[in-house]
Amino acid sequence: MKYRRLFVAGTVFVTAFIVRQGFSNLAIILIQYDMSEQPEWKQLTGRLLTLFETDNTPDRERLRAALKDESAVDITLAMDDLTEEQAMQVFKSLHKGTATEVLAKLDQEHTEHILARLDPQELKDLLEPLPAREAAIVLSDASDKQLESLMENSTPEAPLTDVQHRLDYPKGSAGRIMTTEFIALDQKMTIAEALQLVKQTDPDIDIPSDLYVVEGEGKAVQRRRLHGVISIRSLLMCNPEQKVEEVMATDVVSVLDDVNEEDVAALLSKYKFSTMPVTDADGYLVGVIPADDLMPVIAGRLRHLYNQAVGTDAEVMERLTPAQAAKVRVPWLLGTMAIELGAGLIISHYDAVLQKVILLASFMPVISAVSGNVGLQAAAITVRALDAGSRRKNLWGALRKEGATSLLMAIVCGVVLGAIGAIWAKQLPFGIVIGAAIICSMLTAGLMGTVIPIVSKRFGFDPATTAGPFETAFQDVIGFAVFLGLATLFQDWMV
Repeated sequence: MKYRRLFVAGTVFVTAFIVRQGFSNLAIILIQYDMSEQPEWKQLTGRLLTLFETDNTPDRERLRAALKDESAVDITLAMDDLTEEQAMQVFKSLHKGTATEVLAKLDQEHTEHILARLDPQELKDLLEPLPAREAAIVLSDASDKQLESLMENSTPEAPLTDVQHRLDYPKGSAGRIMTTEFIALDQKMTIAEALQLVKQTDPDIDIPSDLYVVEGEGKAVQRRRLHGVISIRSLLMCNPEQKVEEVMATDVVSVLDDVNEEDVAALLSKYKFSTMPVTDADGYLVGVIPADDLMPVIAGRLRHLYNQAVGTDAEVMERLTPAQAAKVRVPWLLGTMAIELGAGLIISHYDAVLQKVILLASFMPVISAVSGNVGLQAAAITVRALDAGSRRKNLWGALRKEGATSLLMAIVCGVVLGAIGAIWAKQLPFGIVIGAAIICSMLTAGLMGTVIPIVSKRFGFDPATTAGPFETAFQDVIGFAVFLGLATLFQDWMV
């Protein structure tokens, strides 16, 4: 009898755990399946890896043949999947123009490795064609010694003064990535004069949908205080004789030059701007950041949040040895396992009711999986709100909203699963218990998915890291306790 009880408890626990993990992994499998049709850069990666398998150090001509007619973007993406040494060999085989484009697009890890292998003159030759903004981004990964040598080799014909100025800003700040080539309108201009200025602008300078207006004395328009913003549409629609200051909007959203680029990306996403003006501490307009330039930052942040939510970073894992990858992932698995053992103890504690009403075991994986998905959805929403910098009152408002949403979803699922349970067991009390159990479990999961990230942030932990693994584990413990507790309370109805 004792072994039979342990067998029932173990079977239910393992089934619930497998179903839970199956739902999580199914999404990843489907995503990988959708990506089965390889883009060009993936095909290039395959060709390069095949080449390196046959020859660890292929000559430049063979590499150039493999890279023939490939764009700098595809080469960059392919290099991201190579080892540092392989990426360096590919880079050395590139012609100067292509090498410059690739260097400006590479990820930080490969950029650092390549910069460390280049002498100052080679680096100077590669950086000269780049705009100061892109050169500064590349040099963010250079050593102090390289920077010192580079500046010493700077010539009057190819000065690096602007690059050095940008490097004075913190790494990853708005000042590093902003462009200083932009259109700024004097507030005293007429609409006709403003349109004429736009027409005379260098064709290489992008013209955004919104133009910024400056005020104050001074000859250089770009060194005057930001005062307003006006859209191209307004310039075209207004009376040509009107002053710019008469039709511009004065409530301008801007950022300081030392603000982190992720904060800039969050503001651009929030307000749906095409550009973001950058000012110094005195309010002078010093640059503009196009939204397109921050798309990699936004995409990287979303990827980072997803990877943390599942407790791994796929890009990092690809470059780790099996032992290193296991070392990173095992702590999360052990933590989840320890909490899930609590669920196993709860099931074992209620083994009497499970043997009395054995059909209960059939519904435990369903309740666990559905409730777990509710919790994960709530956790994802809360993590996103926390990452966007929502205020305290908004977070507690989100808690109330998520509670109401979870309750509505739980009622629907409770009615459906309760009806199925009643028909299956051929008795109404069984259906009522099943329906009540999933309602309580889903409501608890929704609240847990909201509370855990908030509490994690309150105590200094990363909400994105703790939300996924711990929500699922804690929800199982609480969900099974609620379900089996109700079943025990009403077991006499179900016999």
